[in-house]
Amino acid sequence: MTHTASSQSQGQGVGTSAPRPDGKLKVTGEFAYSSDLYLAHMVWGATLRSPHPSAWIRSIDVGAALAMPGVHAVLTHEDVPGERFYGLDHKDQPVLAIDQVRYQGEPVAIVAADHPETARRAVAAIVVEYEPREAVTDARRALFDPECPRVQPAGNLVRHQPVRVGRAPSAEMADIVVTGEYEVGMQDQAFLGPESGLAVPAEDGGLDLFVATQWLHVDQDQIAPCLALPKEMVRLTLAGVGGAFGAREDLSMQIHAGMLALRTGRPVKMVYGREESFFGHVHRHPARMRYEHGATREGKLVYVKAEIVLDGGAYCSSSLAVVGNAASLGVGPYEVDHIEIDAYGAYTNNPPCGAMRGFGAVQACYAYESQMDKLADACGLDPVEIRVRNAVSQGSRLATGQIIESPAPLAGMLRELAAMPLPGSSCSPDLRSLPGGVAQTTHGEGVRRGVGYGVGIKNICFSEGFDDYSTAKVKVELLGGEPHVLVHTAAAEVGQGLLMVQTQIARTELGIERVTVAPADTSVGSAGSSSASRQSYVTGGAVKAACEAVRERLDKLRAERPGLTLAELLESSGPVEEVREFRHRPTYPMDPVTGQGDSHTQLALCVHRAVVDVDVDLGLVKVVELAAVQDVGKILNPMALEGQIHGGSAQGLGLALMEEIQVRDGKVLNPSFTDYLIPTILDMPPMRLSILENPDPDAPYGLRGAGEPPTLSSTPAIAAAVRAATGLPLPRIPIRPHDIALAD
Repeated sequence: MTHTASSQSQGQGVGTSAPRPDGKLKVTGEFAYSSDLYLAHMVWGATLRSPHPSAWIRSIDVGAALAMPGVHAVLTHEDVPGERFYGLDHKDQPVLAIDQVRYQGEPVAIVAADHPETARRAVAAIVVEYEPREAVTDARRALFDPECPRVQPAGNLVRHQPVRVGRAPSAEMADIVVTGEYEVGMQDQAFLGPESGLAVPAEDGGLDLFVATQWLHVDQDQIAPCLALPKEMVRLTLAGVGGAFGAREDLSMQIHAGMLALRTGRPVKMVYGREESFFGHVHRHPARMRYEHGATREGKLVYVKAEIVLDGGAYCSSSLAVVGNAASLGVGPYEVDHIEIDAYGAYTNNPPCGAMRGFGAVQACYAYESQMDKLADACGLDPVEIRVRNAVSQGSRLATGQIIESPAPLAGMLRELAAMPLPGSSCSPDLRSLPGGVAQTTHGEGVRRGVGYGVGIKNICFSEGFDDYSTAKVKVELLGGEPHVLVHTAAAEVGQGLLMVQTQIARTELGIERVTVAPADTSVGSAGSSSASRQSYVTGGAVKAACEAVRERLDKLRAERPGLTLAELLESSGPVEEVREFRHRPTYPMDPVTGQGDSHTQLALCVHRAVVDVDVDLGLVKVVELAAVQDVGKILNPMALEGQIHGGSAQGLGLALMEEIQVRDGKVLNPSFTDYLIPTILDMPPMRLSILENPDPDAPYGLRGAGEPPTLSSTPAIAAAVRAATGLPLPRIPIRPHDIALAD
């Protein structure tokens, strides 16, 4: 069979709304998540966590816990078999606290017992003598006060990344100057499936781990040294993942379950409860930002000056990259000749922060878009027009000096968005459509409508010189007399539809309908993390390359044996298998002094318009409609793509109006879904979407990562709409009812 790019195998290839292989199981409740794992004779693991954000540990007494019937092991830092520290970028995080704790919820001891309730009782029986000390909770103080206590031995600075372009900005350079100070609260990824997994001791002395994670191989790299095992003896298989959004990039229960399994010689299952989950993973970095924009009277940007302070909490996690993203994208998708940005990441005794959808760009976007609205008002321009006049396009230079080489039709996207019809009047007899909704707190009095816009630019794939690649193994064989494709990668399906994308690519490239994606594990080469909107790009690229190699071999066999069907060819020649790695074009670190460098692989744009109704007396907000225009390069699956844009917009809505981990003196006040609010179907409005396809010539099929950009632009658009309705400056998100109702 001759391959053609349009074969797409009965309409299930690239560009179609092919159904997800795991979709039916998930909606019917039959899908097996990591918390559903079970093995005979397994025991249950549990974790003792610090109640203090900062304290010395003077003693740990495990005697009472170890003496309880049904308890098989109680372990502390003294029982770590190998290296006692791990971490994504810096090995600064102890497996179990040694002489001190640096945040509330830090693991101190672990227990294995024959019943989860027994394990919890044993945890409660462990006696730890703490000596509390001053907690460092203000990121600015941590960075700039020389008298501030050190959170980490080397100090409180994770990274300082300057960006310098042109001359040093000053107010004399511009006709109009606007300034602002902005704050972004700590957002949680709020996935529904808690941290969980199963560790199984193996006959060879190694360990088999079945876990919900975002990056199997980097987990393996961190786990093995701590367990004093060769990497090849720590084998990971992806278990069912109930959401991720960045929080599963860091380890949670993996090393702990492994330690307990090796000590007891039995399978160990660990499942965090909801409250423990809030302490068991990283969150979005809170940010405090100072911005100054200078422009001509016509609204053309002259300079941007910014200070961005990101609170990374007690340990490094991915703060280095988060700071780099905030710095490199800190002026947004706008042309500016003179730039001075200083982005900082700080260590504090607040909860650790790391990866979350948008990854540093979200925080900066809220600030620079708020500034663009201020600038529009000062120049007497429409908020869309001010953005159009400064929009980047193909050939524009970013703040880092990097040239945008692929299409970037931002001005056209903004005009298209502005031309979309607005929703009808808020005068509805249905009280559910008003702020407060089914609570019926208003009958329409004091309700005002506002419209706002937001623009976001997000880097796709890993940046700053990271060796970013994925590996795919593709085999074509006969099963039941019919050709069948088996795709095997280590890429984590975390709910984004990656199984479907791999299946579609195989169907398109090989023209074979029957495709199976093997379980992701570490027996195949690394696929990198399911983050940075990168998997369709790099794993899609790897699957495509492996399929092309298989197809080339099949074509040679056909040439040698003309007239045979594919089934006959496979029957006589056997399976055909190829392994390929795929790398995107190289990137380079940002200069540590000027911030210059081609640090990003690809950039994606999304623009949002938000329409809101606000009850100005009660401070309640109802988002009436969201409209978005996004350039995705190439649509791989229309339905799944729309879902990604809706989902990203929902998380942006949550950050704008309701989602915040409330931390006081280093302690979390709301570790539950009762008190940590996330958007529901009642909070999400109808959406208008326009999805553009301007192919990136360097990317597989011309695609452009699409999962993160909607989270950037939706948040400032909603905040701008609330400002338009209330006339209030509202420099902080999430916007809380008292920010509106009790405003001076």
